[in-house]
Amino acid sequence: MNPKSFINNRISGIKYATRGAWLLLKKEESIQVQVFVSFVVLGAGFYFDITATEWMFQLFAIGLVLSIEGINTAIEEIANFVHPDYHYKIGLIKDISAGAVFLAAITAVSIAAIIYYPYLFD
Repeated sequence: MNPKSFINNRISGIKYATRGAWLLLKKEESIQVQVFVSFVVLGAGFYFDITATEWMFQLFAIGLVLSIEGINTAIEEIANFVHPDYHYKIGLIKDISAGAVFLAAITAVSIAAIIYYPYLFD
């Protein structure tokens, strides 16, 4: 294996991933809302001076929701490409994908509640 081509391939991969993240942020309203909420929660973390462990859980939750939302968007794009007209199976696939985002969001809200409850109510 040529080490130079390996490095060039990794750099190309980073470029594609950065482009994909930018397209998500630019195109998808749900990601834009989630990024806004993420900044609010990050601000709360600084305001309440949460612990390092709480930061790890909070960042994990943010990354989980944003990542699953990106996968959901990709699944919807593929489904629309494969079958542009309504089809019950495509609808089912999209619903399941959206359900995954919902579960990730519930997890993130639960983590936020566990972290911030003591700061807000104790």
